[in-house]
Amino acid sequence: MMLWFVFALMTAAAIFAVLWPLGRSRRPQQDGSEAVVYRDQLAELDRDVSAGLINPPEAGAARVEISRRLLAAADNQAEPASGTNVRLRRAAAIVALLGLPVIAVGIYYPLGSPGMADFPLAQRARTPEATQSLDNLVAQVEQHLEKNPADGRGWSVLAPVLGRLGRLDEAVRAFRNSITYNGESADRRADLGEALVAAAGGVVTAEAKTEFERAVALNADEVKASYFLGLAAEQDGRAEEAASIWRAMLEKAPPNAPWRPLVQAALVRVGGSPAPVLSNDAMAAAKDMSETDRGAMIRSMVERLATRLKQNGDDVEGWLRLVRAYIVMGDADKAKSAQSDARTAVAKDPERLKQLNEGLKNMGLDG
Repeated sequence: MMLWFVFALMTAAAIFAVLWPLGRSRRPQQDGSEAVVYRDQLAELDRDVSAGLINPPEAGAARVEISRRLLAAADNQAEPASGTNVRLRRAAAIVALLGLPVIAVGIYYPLGSPGMADFPLAQRARTPEATQSLDNLVAQVEQHLEKNPADGRGWSVLAPVLGRLGRLDEAVRAFRNSITYNGESADRRADLGEALVAAAGGVVTAEAKTEFERAVALNADEVKASYFLGLAAEQDGRAEEAASIWRAMLEKAPPNAPWRPLVQAALVRVGGSPAPVLSNDAMAAAKDMSETDRGAMIRSMVERLATRLKQNGDDVEGWLRLVRAYIVMGDADKAKSAQSDARTAVAKDPERLKQLNEGLKNMGLDG
């Protein structure tokens, strides 16, 4: 309320500043005006004639001229302000009186916030959110959800943050509430399953597996759920089933999928081939070969890849494929040699070296 009162005073002052000069009327000049000067000249002329300082004919001519000027000056003083000037002043006053507030309101409504309520004093003292700690922000969200437990968006925001803070049991509860109030979806089921795995120390429990199966039922291409179903099979000792799940994921995955290295490393871990060194046509032809011929063909392709990389060592993905191939073939010495050659080839390129080290780490090797 005080703010509006200040604005009203400022508006009144601005209007008064404009209207004050418009409302002032001209005052006829008294002292020092032309009429006074001409009257003094006539009186002085009469004194000169009486004293014999000027001839009467000359005095008469001078009196006529001075009288003419006196009459003209008197007419100018008595002339009232013209009607046009009065109308202009009135128009300017009306514009100032009504136009300034209208213009001010017209600018404020599109640019200001007339509907915004006053900011409570308690909130003014709060630290800006950008400078608050994550724990404080989480506490504020939790307080909000205590008052609004059906806010599905709030649960979906809170759940992953709780997981990153290590509050795993609370994260599981938040993910469940997110499903309850936001509705069921493949990614929400997969997120809940992942939280259950984290809470169990990395073990895919029966409850978590159920969530992943629900996610895949909703979306067969749900990556996270498919990966953990493969992990569940691996933990149950079903390596072939795990390899089959992960291999199917890689076959459908785009070449630049960010999760490819993780799945490829998991496939190597259970003894599967993470990515065929051969082309699709060569792999189809290899199916009709004997085991010996197929092995010889694969080794030949691996050696050709190694030769190509020695000539052009910038292909980080090629180096990773070569290392994987040697691991799958059981040739640990060549795998180590390939790692060393790869690092030497990309040593001058920090970005490629970082990519190489991350790929090796994802395969469970020393990156």
